[in-house]
Amino acid sequence: MGEIRDQTAIQRLTGPLPWKQSCSSIWVKSSSEFSMQEETPNIETSSPSFRLGALVVALFAFIGLLGYAIHERNAAQQVAAENAQTAAALKDTRSQIEALTAKLDALMAPPVQAAAPQVRHSGHARMIPAVRHGKPDPRLKRFQTQLDAQGRAIDQTRQDLASARTELQGSIATNHQQIVALQRKGERNIYEFDINKSKQFSHAGPIGVSLRKANTKQQYADLKLMVDDREVSKKHLNLYEPAQFYADSVEQPMQVVINSITKNHIHGYISTPKYKASELAAMSADAAGVPVVDSNGSLRLHRR
Repeated sequence: MGEIRDQTAIQRLTGPLPWKQSCSSIWVKSSSEFSMQEETPNIETSSPSFRLGALVVALFAFIGLLGYAIHERNAAQQVAAENAQTAAALKDTRSQIEALTAKLDALMAPPVQAAAPQVRHSGHARMIPAVRHGKPDPRLKRFQTQLDAQGRAIDQTRQDLASARTELQGSIATNHQQIVALQRKGERNIYEFDINKSKQFSHAGPIGVSLRKANTKQQYADLKLMVDDREVSKKHLNLYEPAQFYADSVEQPMQVVINSITKNHIHGYISTPKYKASELAAMSADAAGVPVVDSNGSLRLHRR
């Protein structure tokens, strides 16, 4: 019995220890796991999903490069077009400068004197007959004097017309009393009117007047005038504003003035020249003493 126990003890001491077995099993397990981890990436890189992802990334990179190349090409074309426009503008400017330089050179160049044509006096002198100066005709001298007088009379008439126009522009009647005062002056014919809104024409002397619109708030009116059988429109005629118009029978302007505007009603006057164009011509002829044709068709001379 004693010997058996000693052998059992010796076997325990000389046999494999339990902790060594556990360490060896752990090392074998970790080695197998490490080898599995090394094999796993190879399996993942060779999978279809990884290849698809790589293809998508490459496709996006290609599209980005293509877009950048197109952008750069468009920018290069735009720069080339701008350079062409700039070159054309510089060319036009250069041509204009050259044209201006040529003009300045032409202006600063001394004028070239043309050679005077040679006149042969000997041949022409024999061909020109001698002119005999006779006694001047007294009728021509008298006619020249009449023309000078007529010119002076026309100038005087123009001055009178200008002064009359100035006085007319400064003489505006704003009520009935002032209209009467203008009539008493006798410088122009004054025709007073007092009309309501209507399409029919009311006569104020030789002129027909029709009120089409009366604005009491802003104090203006729209009129229609019948002058020598034709209608003349005077729109937006303000209060006390003289409006001029012309007729065939007179050279001076006529005037219409409104001095009162109420609802659908106005009051004013027409101012016409004192004399017609034919009467002024007759008076000018009488003052100048020039021949005129009378009503019988005969020519007679008016003296001053």
